[in-house]
Amino acid sequence: MTSPLSSIALFNLGPIPITAGVVVTWAIMAVLVLGSILLTRRLSSFPTAIQAALELIVDTVDNQIRDTMRIEPAPYRAFIGTLFVFIFVANWSSLVPGIEPPTAHLETDAALALLVFLAVIWFGIRAGGVRGYLSTFASPNPIMIPLNFIESLTRTFSLLVRLFGNVMSGVFVIGIVLSLAGLLVPIPLMALDLLTGAVQAYIFSVLAMVFIAGAVNEGQPETNSSQRIPP
Repeated sequence: MTSPLSSIALFNLGPIPITAGVVVTWAIMAVLVLGSILLTRRLSSFPTAIQAALELIVDTVDNQIRDTMRIEPAPYRAFIGTLFVFIFVANWSSLVPGIEPPTAHLETDAALALLVFLAVIWFGIRAGGVRGYLSTFASPNPIMIPLNFIESLTRTFSLLVRLFGNVMSGVFVIGIVLSLAGLLVPIPLMALDLLTGAVQAYIFSVLAMVFIAGAVNEGQPETNSSQRIPP
């Protein structure tokens, strides 16, 4: 079995090696984009079962944003919802024979963590301006600026490590058991791995909400706090 830290290139796109993780990632994105277009093109005031299920997912995401961020969910729904759905589908892509979840590859998890890092900056600046966002690094006093900056980097790294470690370890363990014990024995482990994948998608999304809320709420002027939801 190859190292979980290694990625074998399937082909090269010019000087850029294209690995299986990249191919699966783009396939998942294509399926999600096409599926969202097909499922939402005929929305009605009298929802079908599929539309009702989609509305339930959106309501669940909105309620989670309200509970976690204490703010109106509309500006954050698309990013948080997409983040959760992609990680969830990516983790469960192991159900397809011969497919290894792209989240078991370090580069995919690094890209997701980088997206959260950039989203924190984007939403923080949009809520309080550049000055308001930068002022969050001086909380509770200017002495904390270097530590707060380092914290913003280390928590991004922790997102990467948490997702990669949990997903990769599940794939690696199932692969070892499958090679030693045959086809049927790993089924309980696969069920546990699927549960872990769903939980990791939820945890990653909630932590992204917490990081974004910190930048938004600390950098937002008190005069613009009308959108905050009281506890």
